[in-house]
Amino acid sequence: MPIRTRQSSAVTQAFILGAGLGTRLQPLTSRLPKPLVPLFHQPLAEWAMAACVNAGIQRFAINTHHLPNAWDGFSHRAGIRNLHISLFHEPVLLETGGGLKNIESWIGNESVLVHNGDIFSTLRLDKLIAAHAASGLPVTLALRSEGEAKHIALDPSMTRVTDIRRRLGRAEGTHVFSGIYCISPAFLEWLPAGEKVSVIPAFLDLAQLGQLGAIVLDEGLWLDLGDRESYLQAHRELNLGPAIHPLAEIGTGAIIGNSIIGPGTVVAPGAIIRDSVIWSGGRIASDAVLDHCIVYSGEPAGGIHRHEDL
Repeated sequence: MPIRTRQSSAVTQAFILGAGLGTRLQPLTSRLPKPLVPLFHQPLAEWAMAACVNAGIQRFAINTHHLPNAWDGFSHRAGIRNLHISLFHEPVLLETGGGLKNIESWIGNESVLVHNGDIFSTLRLDKLIAAHAASGLPVTLALRSEGEAKHIALDPSMTRVTDIRRRLGRAEGTHVFSGIYCISPAFLEWLPAGEKVSVIPAFLDLAQLGQLGAIVLDEGLWLDLGDRESYLQAHRELNLGPAIHPLAEIGTGAIIGNSIIGPGTVVAPGAIIRDSVIWSGGRIASDAVLDHCIVYSGEPAGGIHRHEDL
């Protein structure tokens, strides 16, 4: 397929991937879609959008599938109510490639930044956007040098992907894919219409031709919060706002250590909470002893629990 470049010099729109099932975060995702799971009282998707806004983006598309009604009212949240947000529901999950193809008319003739909905980062997305515009390539991936899943191989210039998971038989991976990338509208021609398909086969086709771009962004934080332990660890290590929300009620004598207490939560006198996350509206009984727990269900939590989701 011939390579055609059709992109503006700036990226002013982003696609937040919100349709995944969030299986690694179960049972938390039985209540909320993964991008709506709170991080310091704010949905993961909202953190992703804030990072995009810092790079000059004001227009957003979000695809939904699992628990779509949970997105009702999302666009009216205080931090994002002035942004242009369009939701695209997928009755049948289309995966990353199918989801992109599904919003082709929304994308139009402008480039778009794609951001996984379960990623928290402070990466310089403006550098990704600038690299994409300068390259003239259909796709530019944001990569990290350190991490567990080093599946991406690069050429000596560090600006072209040569292999992914060694599927082309060219090289072992040396870098981690961040789940954030820019595409030009021309990339949509590499995706079949109306199919459930990943972007990876199209990425590999481009890599085969030397047309899959990359930029290494090691400055700043990057966290994949797609599993329980990484989710708890983020709340232990980050400082993104008040640990105890101002609208939480903490009873006299309750002991709270290194924990996040969401808005509307009521902690009864005498309760003990350590290294835990309590979602909005939690009810913690006076006999509760919670250690490394996540209280997400809205049901009252009492008794002794360690490393449990309640």
